Amino acid sequence: MPPNAWTSWPLRESLSRAGLSETRLWLGRGTRVAVVAGLLWSTFAGGTFSGWGLAAAAAVLLVTMLAFWGLFRMTLERRLWPALALYAVLEAAALGFLLVGARLPATVLWCACAMTAIERLPLVAAVPCSAAALGAFAVVNNDSWLTTTVTATGLALAGYVVRLDAEARGNAQRLLAQERAARKAEAETAALAERGRIAREIHDVLAHSLSAQLVHLEAARQLIQRSADLEADREQLLERVVACRGMAREGLDGTREALSALRGEMVPVEDFLRRLTATEGAQLDVVGAPRILPAEAGLAVRRVAQEALTNVRKHAPGAHVSVWLEYFEGEVGLVVRDSGGRGRPGELARSGSGYGLLGMRERAELLGGTLESGPDEEGFVVRLRVPA
Repeated sequence: MPPNAWTSWPLRESLSRAGLSETRLWLGRGTRVAVVAGLLWSTFAGGTFSGWGLAAAAAVLLVTMLAFWGLFRMTLERRLWPALALYAVLEAAALGFLLVGARLPATVLWCACAMTAIERLPLVAAVPCSAAALGAFAVVNNDSWLTTTVTATGLALAGYVVRLDAEARGNAQRLLAQERAARKAEAETAALAERGRIAREIHDVLAHSLSAQLVHLEAARQLIQRSADLEADREQLLERVVACRGMAREGLDGTREALSALRGEMVPVEDFLRRLTATEGAQLDVVGAPRILPAEAGLAVRRVAQEALTNVRKHAPGAHVSVWLEYFEGEVGLVVRDSGGRGRPGELARSGSGYGLLGMRERAELLGGTLESGPDEEGFVVRLRVPA
């Protein structure tokens, strides 16, 4: 038994009606009504009382019912001293019944007090209170000492059994409440994680689209700035504006695609890469047996491919680009390599630390994978590997 078992209160859930079935609730109510009706009948039906005696018996009965109601409230609120005071009132009420000649109500009340004390009070207070009530019952009982002892012991055990049953019900209710709270917290965590994934996807799509648009807008700005005759460069300006428009449309399409992927409505990665490389004029090779990838892994491959090809367009225009999609056991890999094109070598080195690839590296690490990027002997290479 735990060290505080004697001084601790029963659980609040066990002192309340939480978790009780409708059958048990109505059974308890019916029992209380039957006990009260029996007390009324045994007290007043025999014509024992009249005049002031009848009024005194009625007053004692009223005090008894109010004291029981208050005792249940005080024990539910875990207020020991008010509960003990009301318990003393109930003991005195039983004595009052005895003094006015109502022996049976006094006996029933002492028995009820003994069981209630064991059920609802800390054991350190319940044991002496129950002993006092059962002692009074033993004194007024007319049966043999053996019968009285067995009855008193049975009442004490019955009260303890009721206490254990209430404790089990209270523990079940507490565990149920904890499980509901855990499920709610888990649902909230899942919702926050989903919002984070959606925000990350939209951010990556828009960052890729806007960076590509900036390339064309910067070229258009330089044409306007150094051109004396806008008519001469009208075709180039129109080409840049149309390209920006296309990038904006790609950004919106990419955002829709990201949301569709998070809903599980995603085209295979190799099909997406075929369209992307065909648009960018790159070569695609697929190594291994293609399979359906998890949403996060598939999105990572898509975004890294888009970002790497955008970097080639920005820093190595005209470069020959090769893309490899490799399926491994439990993983998927992507390699994007360019030949350097007409860009300056210094630009290639700086692109490896760009904000876009840094975001892609963070995405890969969140998935438990890796992303490496940097110049090599042929130009610039981006390598992605994530679990799938």
